[in-house]
Amino acid sequence: MNINFLYEIEEKYLSPYAFKSINTKGRAREQEPSIYRTEFMRDRDRIIHCKSFRRLKHKTQVFLSPESDHYRTRLTHTLEVMQIARSIARPLRLNEDLVEAVSYGHDLGHTPFGHAGERALQAFINFEHNVQSLRVAEVLENDFQGMNLTYEVKDGILHHRKNGTPCTLEAKVVSLADRIAYINHDIDDAIRAKVLTEADLPKELTDILGHSVHDRINNMIVNVINNSMGKPYIKMGDEYSYACDKLRTFLFERVYNDSEPKKEEYKAIQMLKMLYEYFIMDISRLPEGYATLDTTDSQKVCDYIANMTDSYSIFIFNKIFVPKGWQY
Repeated sequence: MNINFLYEIEEKYLSPYAFKSINTKGRAREQEPSIYRTEFMRDRDRIIHCKSFRRLKHKTQVFLSPESDHYRTRLTHTLEVMQIARSIARPLRLNEDLVEAVSYGHDLGHTPFGHAGERALQAFINFEHNVQSLRVAEVLENDFQGMNLTYEVKDGILHHRKNGTPCTLEAKVVSLADRIAYINHDIDDAIRAKVLTEADLPKELTDILGHSVHDRINNMIVNVINNSMGKPYIKMGDEYSYACDKLRTFLFERVYNDSEPKKEEYKAIQMLKMLYEYFIMDISRLPEGYATLDTTDSQKVCDYIANMTDSYSIFIFNKIFVPKGWQY
């Protein structure tokens, strides 16, 4: 078996609307093709083995530094997105390798402390985590050489947010899977944190989507499949899409913006802003590699901070700002 055999399998079994690996626009830097892996398989593997992917296990999803082991992290969110995306892609006969690669890479640029960290950096640059995820892939990973991913994977990473316009149906699947994942697992975590109960969710929405986290995930997946089967597009039905939007609005009102666990976020924001001010005063304080990046000083500092995990940012903050005891 060689790479041509894999191309033949894709041509024979994938949907006419699937993106075939052989049609990739390729990489910014040409590389010798693999004998046994398509280019999207190689991208998937590069992302899984990169340092930024491993750091996701120590980055906040919604709740900061929870004491329980069962709350989502940015890594478990990524894995759930991948699972949901593949569950949609397989019956639609789309390219699952491309789906996996985009899923694994879509949040590589997320800051420590989740969206609170993103808001902190937005005070200094026009920071968007999807743009930063692409920057991680193109510039910051692999000792500042980038991962040299294919055009389609990078496009999917950049456009994975709602209302994004990716160039492949596979990336659109990831965008919807991301939405399905975070709406449902954030509800699950909020119930675990006693911020919500299932009964608190608006009944007019749960009557449409389902009355448990597991039922809602399954129903949303099935809805996307049924509305996209044999079509040149990926979409959720209008009723489901409306209910999802309303449920997301509900989460902003009850969980993201005004819940007891989220009140600690202002401390994380202030801490990251202090780190920024410290490094922007003297760029030479940045670790080797960041200071010599071909970009603005503000971007260099934000690159460094965004790459930190929650725990590492606290460590660096303590090292810089917390007085040490006198040893004699």
